[in-house]
Amino acid sequence: MKVIKYTCLRRVSLHIAVLVLCLNVGFTQNNQKERLRISTSYTNLMTADDYLDIKVTARIDKETVFVPDIKLTVTAENEEAEILLGTTTTDMNGNARFVLDNPATIRPDSTDFYNLSVRFSGNDTFRKATKSVQYKKADIMAEVQTRDSINYIVATLKDVAADSVIEGESLTVQVVRLFRPLRIGEEFNFTDENGTIIVPIKNDIPGIEGNLDFRVVLSDHDEYGTVIDQLRAPIGIPIVEDTSFFRRTMWAPRNRTPLFLLIFPNLLIIAIWGIIVYLFINLFKISKN
Repeated sequence: MKVIKYTCLRRVSLHIAVLVLCLNVGFTQNNQKERLRISTSYTNLMTADDYLDIKVTARIDKETVFVPDIKLTVTAENEEAEILLGTTTTDMNGNARFVLDNPATIRPDSTDFYNLSVRFSGNDTFRKATKSVQYKKADIMAEVQTRDSINYIVATLKDVAADSVIEGESLTVQVVRLFRPLRIGEEFNFTDENGTIIVPIKNDIPGIEGNLDFRVVLSDHDEYGTVIDQLRAPIGIPIVEDTSFFRRTMWAPRNRTPLFLLIFPNLLIIAIWGIIVYLFINLFKISKN
């Protein structure tokens, strides 16, 4: 009987040791995985769908690197349920943009905040990671007004849930350009008690066919994220198209070379070769005589 008990104890001890060893191996392997860092920013674009800009990085060999090809899951949460919104994958620079193209499925909580989560499920190289996104909805209503022959951008910032204007926030007014936007007005344009800013527009800004594209931006707010309103107004100086490229100019392509550069050099070449041929003919006649 004692031998049987001893054998059973040995077997139990052996099973426990194997289980502890497996747990230690799994824990060690999990610790060897790198940790992902997910950063997000929410943008409310008044003229299009809202979106999340996501960046995924990792600290490897004491250096921060961008992590490509990471599949992320985006969900919306409230007191009732968690709703899957979709997935996205990071590009070669570790960036991804997730468009919130179905706003009806995203509902705020009791405090009027929208709650989203960006999750990575983990793989052989990186551990699981989650980033929460919380924001309120705000609107910017911008228009161009003319007062005493001077054009102004008039924009109002409003909290959607509270249906009230937002006072004391800085808005940036920009003219869209090819490489980087042109800022107009003061560096900080704070909204007044009516939630409004008024920014004068210079009358010497060029635009295609006289049209200028403006952007009014609330940047990286703690509650509202980034809010952007865009509008177009025909108040710029029309850009005159330069068609000299298609004329016969010095800077035109070779099939548009100026005529005098074609005629005179060719005449000189013909004249020189004519003289050379004439001299050879005379030398031939002299040698014959």
